[in-house]
Amino acid sequence: MLELLDPPAVPAPRSASPGFPRFAHDSSQRLHHSAYQLCRDWHLAQDLTQTTLTKLFLSWDRAAESDNLSAYAQKVLLRTYLDHRRRRSSTESTPGELREPSYTSDPDLRITMMIAVDRLPARDRAIVLLRYFADHTVEQVAAELNVPITVVKSQTRRSLIKLKHMLVGDRAALFAA
Repeated sequence: MLELLDPPAVPAPRSASPGFPRFAHDSSQRLHHSAYQLCRDWHLAQDLTQTTLTKLFLSWDRAAESDNLSAYAQKVLLRTYLDHRRRRSSTESTPGELREPSYTSDPDLRITMMIAVDRLPARDRAIVLLRYFADHTVEQVAAELNVPITVVKSQTRRSLIKLKHMLVGDRAALFAA
């Protein structure tokens, strides 16, 4: 009878291997920048980065065994972003001023390009950003999105045509040497 009154044993807190804190410190800036390119919201990018690092921490034993830990983290970030976009609450917006990082190139051209990229559907945007902003190969993008290579190629081509039509007025400024 006394056994029923004893509180249940609390499991010891889980600790990741010593490699996780170093990885998190070294890659959080890069993950945050990638998240910002995907969602174009500085605060949401912070949330996506934290969620990605949390997921990596919880599955660190499996993640640490991957051949390319950086690519593994980018894939987790991309899936976290796509999961967020599927939620109904992801379309809510908050009024106010957003801080944007300073750019060394002409900020107006970058903003014009990012607005056009932002108009693309979520998967098309992910493909364009991975191919041309993160400089991934077609095979890497296909592996990260878990789609056939032909889908990546056709969606890239269609997305670039869409961008070309959206940016027809800014073409001279964007493609000046």
